[in-house]
Amino acid sequence: MKALVIGGGIGGVTAALCLRAQGIDVELFERADTLSEVGAGIQLSPNGMKVLARLGLDARAEAMAFRPEALEMRLGTSGTQVFSIPMGEGARARYGAPYLHIHRADLMALLSDALAATAPGAVHLGRHLTGLDQDADRVTARFADGSTATGDVLIGADGIHSQVQATLFGASPARFTGNVAWRLVVPADDRLRALVPPTATIWVGPGRHAVTYWLRRGELVNFVGIVEQQGWQKEGWTEPGDIADLRHDFAGWAEPVTEIIARAQACHRWALFDRDPMARWGEGRATLLGDACHPMLPFLAQGAVMAIEDAWVLARNLATHAPVPAALRTYAQARQPRTARVQLGARAQMGRYHQRTVLGQLATYGPMWLAARMAPGKVRSMQDWLYKVDVTA
Repeated sequence: MKALVIGGGIGGVTAALCLRAQGIDVELFERADTLSEVGAGIQLSPNGMKVLARLGLDARAEAMAFRPEALEMRLGTSGTQVFSIPMGEGARARYGAPYLHIHRADLMALLSDALAATAPGAVHLGRHLTGLDQDADRVTARFADGSTATGDVLIGADGIHSQVQATLFGASPARFTGNVAWRLVVPADDRLRALVPPTATIWVGPGRHAVTYWLRRGELVNFVGIVEQQGWQKEGWTEPGDIADLRHDFAGWAEPVTEIIARAQACHRWALFDRDPMARWGEGRATLLGDACHPMLPFLAQGAVMAIEDAWVLARNLATHAPVPAALRTYAQARQPRTARVQLGARAQMGRYHQRTVLGQLATYGPMWLAARMAPGKVRSMQDWLYKVDVTA
């Protein structure tokens, strides 16, 4: 069997690795001239690390990452801790794998190097998909340079603006959430090490929240800030932002937040759009994976991890089910309930983080604060539905 993977991001390269692990030939086509990732840090939760372990990449990922001690929520202006869920060695004991913070570029390099080793010559750069054709036996991808490629199955891992999705089903409508995200990374120093918790910390406040965590074994600090805002709706990761605007958005917040922002030499911003779960992921011998079929808001830190899970389940179904269209239907049926739950869960988090009134804050964060002290076991189980899943089992 030969698979054509369209898209060379985290999901696409992981899919290619999982396919090779199942003995399936693969060719990957990326429209850019390099396999690289824009952005900064991502959180690799235990459910994703279980896939990397089966691919033999977990030790290398751990060596280049930062392992947080906990997942925390704090009030944005005072810094008061609402709850803390232990991670560190506790994550491995509870979930069977570690919880890591890793730079996107480092993860991408790890995955692409592994693919080059296991499938040399499989990656084709500068190939912009323009369409696809299929019959009962084969599927053919057509590219802007006039070239074509034919295989037994085609996987659209080409992101939120998926050309494969548009070809199969038409363009997917998007809804602006009214939120704009800031992102930046700054080098660590003694001052930041004393201020910024060694945790994945959500700082919540009226109409906005921030996330801080460490990268590259503690060499860098990652910051993401989400602000409710109308009028600027550009969807993309690479738009430069004005640091003065960012400082204004988080003026008066707790010192760890403002100190990180004070160190920024540059920042980026992007508008957050939301899409409802898709009823269908594929047609015939073509299917979708990752953001191409379930783009999600970043409020559960599961976007990349869901694509990693997809990759394993898809490859396993292609290796163990026949014919190909039936394998693709089984893959979608297995994944859709979980990814839809994560999509909708991330959407719901937005309202929890941005309580604007004192009454709303007390009603939302008060029970969390009390539970963290009176029923810590219940708080620690909050993420079990996400992290205990092992798609490789």
